[in-house]
Amino acid sequence: MEKAVNWIREGFPGILACVTIAMASSFLSTNYGGPVMLFALLLGMAFHFLSEEGVCAKGIEIASKTILRIGVALLGVRITFDQIAGLGEVTVIGVILAIAATILFGWIAAQLMGLKRSQGLLSGGAVAICGASAALALSAVMPKNEHSEKNTIVTVVAVTTLSTVAMVVYPLITQQAGFSDLDAGIFLGGTIHDVAQVVGAGYSISDETGDISTVVKLLRVTMLVPVVLIFSLIFARKNKTGSEMSGADLLPPWFLIAFVLFVVFNSMNWVPKIATESLTDLSRACLVTAIAGLGMKTSLKEIASVGWPIVILVVSETIFIALFIFALVWFL
Repeated sequence: MEKAVNWIREGFPGILACVTIAMASSFLSTNYGGPVMLFALLLGMAFHFLSEEGVCAKGIEIASKTILRIGVALLGVRITFDQIAGLGEVTVIGVILAIAATILFGWIAAQLMGLKRSQGLLSGGAVAICGASAALALSAVMPKNEHSEKNTIVTVVAVTTLSTVAMVVYPLITQQAGFSDLDAGIFLGGTIHDVAQVVGAGYSISDETGDISTVVKLLRVTMLVPVVLIFSLIFARKNKTGSEMSGADLLPPWFLIAFVLFVVFNSMNWVPKIATESLTDLSRACLVTAIAGLGMKTSLKEIASVGWPIVILVVSETIFIALFIFALVWFL
């Protein structure tokens, strides 16, 4: 009991700082527009000094790790199996292939650009699945080094910015291509990184497009489960070279198990609608708070030293998945 009290006492100042930045970011996003994740990152970076030493350091670490995992787990309350099944076999298989191909493309492109393979997997997963949320979830199971958090931050900034650009540009592309509402929904949901931008782009065309694009996007979010599991197994095996892996090493992360359980409960209608809405809001709040914490742990000077190659990598992955889904819609 005393240990828990000390843990709360040590973490409270830093967590409060992250929550305050998250609230300020939400206010800016609501009243002036723009991605709340990006605001949280930038404001967090402005308070980088709080993470270096002092009473806030412990809480910032908790926000960027524990609260992050809680937010990812709660994403499951937005998804049901019926939503996924309603898309049809061709769409489901096509989107899954696009995700796998994009991650593979990122892995290959990173090596060609002289970057680490892990960075290609991280950025490829973020682009392929659900942007900033996927980047945070994947980074949680990947090995840590002196550059890992900076790489995650740059990836989050890049995918968030590109997602905002896509929200404006991609609906114009669907109109020029003459896509139907169904095809436009598949394209927007299969290519734009973040859920909020998918919703904005889809409903800017029609209600049908908005509904379809949201469900396709939620299919991509669902794929976070197997991808995180595969990543955790790969990197657990890599970290255990020279020694046998125990049964615990083969277990998926607790937040991934919680994610699946939430999907099952929601699919069985065991979660009341008001609880689903509340947990969705809580998930978003946790992710924004975690982003603020990650921003506070990273300095702009350090980001500038590693940023541009990763940005170029994310841009190339974004173009790749857009072309892949465009071809899927056009020919099938």
